[in-house]
Amino acid sequence: MTLPYFCLIKLAILKVVHIIEALGGGVYTYFKDLSCHFGEDEIRKNICTTIIYSGNRKEIDSEKIESEFSNGVSLIKINMVREFSPFQDFKSIIHLRKELQRLNPDVIHLHSSKAGVLGRIACFSLFKRKKIFYTPHGYSFLRTDISDLTKKIYWLIEKKNQQLFGGTTIACGDTEFEIAKTIGDSKLIRNGINIEEVQQHLLFHQNTKLTIGIIGRITFQKNPNLFNQIALRFPNFNFVWIGDGELNATLTAPNIRITGWFMDRNEVLKQLNMIDIYLQTSLWEGLPIAILEAMVMKKPVLATNVIGNKDIVIPNETGFLFDNIEELDTYFEQLKEEKTRIVFGNKALKRCFSLFDKNENFKALATLYYQEFFVVANNSQR
Repeated sequence: MTLPYFCLIKLAILKVVHIIEALGGGVYTYFKDLSCHFGEDEIRKNICTTIIYSGNRKEIDSEKIESEFSNGVSLIKINMVREFSPFQDFKSIIHLRKELQRLNPDVIHLHSSKAGVLGRIACFSLFKRKKIFYTPHGYSFLRTDISDLTKKIYWLIEKKNQQLFGGTTIACGDTEFEIAKTIGDSKLIRNGINIEEVQQHLLFHQNTKLTIGIIGRITFQKNPNLFNQIALRFPNFNFVWIGDGELNATLTAPNIRITGWFMDRNEVLKQLNMIDIYLQTSLWEGLPIAILEAMVMKKPVLATNVIGNKDIVIPNETGFLFDNIEELDTYFEQLKEEKTRIVFGNKALKRCFSLFDKNENFKALATLYYQEFFVVANNSQR
């Protein structure tokens, strides 16, 4: 039986632990919003939330996390690394196990591939039945910067982890959900954003030249080489990369401006407001938060036709998907018209309200926690 959210929250107080290794980029925004939602006084009466994260990534600032995340959730930092490291991974598992023993949660939600592996092993070593959820935020075997053999190994790890340790995968996007169903038990709860917060930065702005922008770290995944090729192909347009990264030297076109990093998220949204078209050149994605933010700011989106991007953009309604750079000739010609951009932008905002509102999606997540927790509890009593 499916119960509505407002009924479920009266039944029990749940202790939920989230474990994440890669707390950066769009995942950071997701967790910040998650902490604000589950840190609200009314929600805390029913769900006690703890976030265990790693501070190892270069883009992670623990002081910023402490200041920006809600005081209503508990934060625990432990050492986890992205790449395979037997000694460090073993230490991470021991540390995770110790924290989970102390917290004794009812629900454990693992996020991204590395935490998915380490967290499942740590949970299994507790010898207590817990309800485990796992959100890939973009499967590691979809990366294009690794060999085919490595992709097969990563896929096998995902499959065997599901078979050995169980749990339910919560896909963050529609295509990820289709893939997850081939691996094991799966549900779909899309990524969402704080629409009202982003809308506060939506102000009138007029550019003398058509301005195209992207948000993110300048890394291989975001494909700065393609972004640069596009800028060279369209010298009469201005291009902006909101962010920075180790591959910033790739962006050599004279009509590209790199803003650098902003410590204040409000400044990022201010820069986003100043562009006319959002361009996502990534090679792979989970469900990119930056595109959703651009759509809330009523920006038409041009995006590579890859998983994640294609789950958000509706071709010829909210933007366009492209497989090769030549297609952009037609798309830019259409989007040069301000009236077209306005129509696309309004449809983009409407789509976000319909599918990507973080309040509705986090409510669905809480409902799922309760439903699955009671299934486990009932089975344990038999």
